[in-house]
Amino acid sequence: MYETLTAGTSATRKIAVDRDRTIGFMGEDCRVYSTPSLIHDIEDACRDLILGGVPEGQDSVGTKVSVAHLSPTILGMEATITVTISEIEGRRVVFEVSGTDTVEPICKGTHERFIVDVAKTAERLRQKSAKAQNP
Repeated sequence: MYETLTAGTSATRKIAVDRDRTIGFMGEDCRVYSTPSLIHDIEDACRDLILGGVPEGQDSVGTKVSVAHLSPTILGMEATITVTISEIEGRRVVFEVSGTDTVEPICKGTHERFIVDVAKTAERLRQKSAKAQNP
């Protein structure tokens, strides 16, 4: 269905862990890459890989995330995220994901996305919004 999206296709992204990607609740000396930011960066890397292989008018949405955040990455360090397609079934794409910083592994897991037609999805969302406003 999607010729350039095949099991084994991978992409790597380097992330500068800046202040906006860190937690602050443990104080300035303990600013580390937050799990929500890590997941966001994983989702972006997977989405970008899919976008390179689908026609215009299609995109993808995340449907499942299972990632272990194994160790902290300190503010100012660089993280490397690698995403690899492990399975494609119709419009469902499953990724193996992993990450390291300059010292050690920081995450490992899976992420699942579903390829959607943007116009059809927008219409479904408009219909849901109308229902929500007029229950």
